[in-house]
Amino acid sequence: MLAWPNTPYNSGMVSYELYARQLPWPVDWAQVYGRAAPLLVEIGFGGGHFLVDLARRRPAANILGVEIALPGIRRGVQKLKTAGVRHGRVIQSTAEHLLWLCCAPDAVSEVYINFPDPWPKAGQQHRRLINDTFLALLAARLLPGGTLYVATDDPDYAQAIAGCLERSSTFISCLPAAFVTEDTVRPRTKYELIALDAGRTCHYFRWQRQAVPAPRLFPIPKELPMPHVIMHLPLNPEEIASRFRPQQFSADNVHVRLPLMFQAAGGTLLLVEVYIHEAPLSQRVGLLVRRREDGDYLVGLSEIGFPRPTPGVHLAIGGLARWLLGLHQDTAVKQHNLTVEDDYFNEL
Repeated sequence: MLAWPNTPYNSGMVSYELYARQLPWPVDWAQVYGRAAPLLVEIGFGGGHFLVDLARRRPAANILGVEIALPGIRRGVQKLKTAGVRHGRVIQSTAEHLLWLCCAPDAVSEVYINFPDPWPKAGQQHRRLINDTFLALLAARLLPGGTLYVATDDPDYAQAIAGCLERSSTFISCLPAAFVTEDTVRPRTKYELIALDAGRTCHYFRWQRQAVPAPRLFPIPKELPMPHVIMHLPLNPEEIASRFRPQQFSADNVHVRLPLMFQAAGGTLLLVEVYIHEAPLSQRVGLLVRRREDGDYLVGLSEIGFPRPTPGVHLAIGGLARWLLGLHQDTAVKQHNLTVEDDYFNEL
């Protein structure tokens, strides 16, 4: 169910939960909230205590909490409902997906990141959220003058965050130093209170997005027409399925893997399981190979699971069609609408 509000901001119904896979790129946040207001984002809101407190303190802003875990999403929805804050929403998404795909440049006014996972073990640091690339993405979506707030109780992570921010040409500290170890103004999170009770030192960052151009490294992807290929192939579905072997290929930083092919009962339809990664989006989709009444085959995209017709999906269908072309010397493509501009598709 698409999570657009059906009624104005001041009416009786509010849809607190958003579904990232069903939102347009980019999102019109004024339409989501039923009003135009500064967008404040908390990344990884956990139990939702800080998110609700932020919404209570900032009634003139639109508040958005981002979380991956479904239990956290449910807790956030319940807390917002209980608190009666009509300008709060939660979305199940990664921070990268939300910022890159759903937020236009200058769409975000403030970002809060409270006690992100420090990934302290050797070899885990590459999994940390805050790094040079993430800050570049954040700079591309924060409006000039927008603010980034970060809190951590991990001293090693604090130094790493400080190094990233100090290397950035688009952020400047609002504090006398990269961070401070005491902040009595901000509300305490549940985890923060546990850390303080355990005697750990917390590190607080407040950095502002400068009014300088951000690198244009994160264009919002275009959604393409639903792809299809119509081809003549003098083999029956059973013969095609018997010859299938796992496939994988890449082009233009898009990686595609086709591990399995299934034949549906009745014999006229084949389904291929496909994994597609094209930053910042990963999709697991189904490709269809359907024999038509005229004997030709239609190669297309199953609509199960709300797939997005991205360049990666076009690449996957082009790759599958290319494999089918090699099964028989009399195979021929009769029609297609693949729009990926790459020599990979010249055969089609």
